[in-house]
Amino acid sequence: MSLLFDCKAGAFVLAQRFQQLDRLLTRYRRWWQYQPYHHLTMAFADEAPELAALLNGLTLAQLAELDADMDALSTLLAPWIAEGAELQQLSQLAQFTPEPITCSKEMALHMPGRKQAQIESFTACLPAHQGPYLEWCAGKGHLGRLVSLHRQAPILSLELQEQLCDEGRLLAERDGANMTFTCADAFAPESAARIAPEHHAMALHACGELHTHLLERVAERGASGVTISPCCYHLIRTSHYRPLSAAASASELVLIKADLKLPLQETVTGGARITRLREQEVVWRLAFDCLQREVRGVDEYLPVPNMQKSLLTGSFAAFCDWAAERKGIVLPVGLDYLAWLEHGERRFGDVARMELVRHLFRRPLEIWLALDRALFLQEQGYRVEVGEFCAKPMTPRNILIRAVRTGHPAIFEHFS
Repeated sequence: MSLLFDCKAGAFVLAQRFQQLDRLLTRYRRWWQYQPYHHLTMAFADEAPELAALLNGLTLAQLAELDADMDALSTLLAPWIAEGAELQQLSQLAQFTPEPITCSKEMALHMPGRKQAQIESFTACLPAHQGPYLEWCAGKGHLGRLVSLHRQAPILSLELQEQLCDEGRLLAERDGANMTFTCADAFAPESAARIAPEHHAMALHACGELHTHLLERVAERGASGVTISPCCYHLIRTSHYRPLSAAASASELVLIKADLKLPLQETVTGGARITRLREQEVVWRLAFDCLQREVRGVDEYLPVPNMQKSLLTGSFAAFCDWAAERKGIVLPVGLDYLAWLEHGERRFGDVARMELVRHLFRRPLEIWLALDRALFLQEQGYRVEVGEFCAKPMTPRNILIRAVRTGHPAIFEHFS
């Protein structure tokens, strides 16, 4: 349920939750702040041989079951990570429970089903607002269109791609939504200048710096409020994460892009075929990594670019040729590709076991990042709510932060 705190107590609770998470993430960072792909064997095998033996005794199916049950995982890992259960408790958010909103069949045209459900839930959770809305990174304006029609409010939709703006205008005209599309770069100064004091800004899954930049500009411009659902924390323009709040700036944690990918490893299952292709790609990448270390004579991980999934329908040898070409490596003739593929399959199990341990910290790190954003807004004089706008099967990126400027700051929190 939602708890209401007065100004002083609310600020304390918000900061206290962050400090508790920060303490535990820092204390146990050796268990999560590393990259499994870089290790040829389990990274903690020497430090915790009993844990390595325990995990080696689990099948991939058992690993998957534990990955879906953080309580069971924290119990399993308790001899090595004593405060895992507390981490999970600190990571719990209550779900907003507004009156549901549903798109009409006509409006839902051109909306992917899962995205439609996310937009409906996000819209239902927007705070009361008299005045216009600013839709940040709008795409075709699906969110803004529903908000405009549901709230009878004008929407300024900002989007980089002109084609999406054109399609959005047609959809708004079709449905009778009061929307103005502006084709602009969100990072450009003129985009920030469009944020007005009467605006309530909103962004559903704006990636990385696109949403942190919005929060900073909202505060700078004194906008009425902002509601966001953060996504893709690693998409930043710097090598290291730049904290927003004073509390996060004082933390001992130093996060790089690879660390920020950890929360994104919680995904919605895409079916057996997608799961199989994902596993095949990981095995092939790990196998090629073993091969390139041998060929180059350099025992270090070499990242390979993203690939077309159609490449997975070919042979492993063809994949190796593609990857070697991308990295400027000349492969010797007569390679035993089957043997290298077996290396990759063995490493797949080790990586899955390392990732399982890291996943105990997956949601706690995401909550840490969300609280950094919430604390920043609180520091700027906003009343802040943090909760979940939908259940995880709809999207694991279900955290919602909403803030309203007030002359008497208070904190509303959806921690259960």
